[in-house]
Amino acid sequence: MPALFDELIRFEIELWNAVDARLRADCDLPLSRFEPMRVISRRAPCRVQDIAEEMSITVGGVSKLVDRIEASGHCRRRPNPEDKRSSVIEPTPAGRQLLDAAMTSFEDELRIRLGSAVSADSLQQFSATLTQLRSAGLRADSPE
Repeated sequence: MPALFDELIRFEIELWNAVDARLRADCDLPLSRFEPMRVISRRAPCRVQDIAEEMSITVGGVSKLVDRIEASGHCRRRPNPEDKRSSVIEPTPAGRQLLDAAMTSFEDELRIRLGSAVSADSLQQFSATLTQLRSAGLRADSPE
């Protein structure tokens, strides 16, 4: 299993770097901002906690990312009507426009890196396997 770990981690790093380079070149948008923007656009209402859970990163890290995205004019925070202690994050029109353009580059790069290498059925099976492994890991991490 160490060889599987090595291949999986190296592949993730190489894929991240390739997609990041493509998004920066095409849209001047780093992958580290693109990912939370995707979550913000999918979830309504969206809180920092929601992004942290979906991306499996810390709330503090997400808060800093959202600060940067907001400073660039691609999202805004407004008071959460259901919990005054938190904010709801939503994309701005400029953020939606940027995300649409970035999605085209993102999907194209994935098609080049993944879709040209293996069949759609293999990718679907690989995705299902990763989902199972992540679920097992979450169960292993949760107190019983």
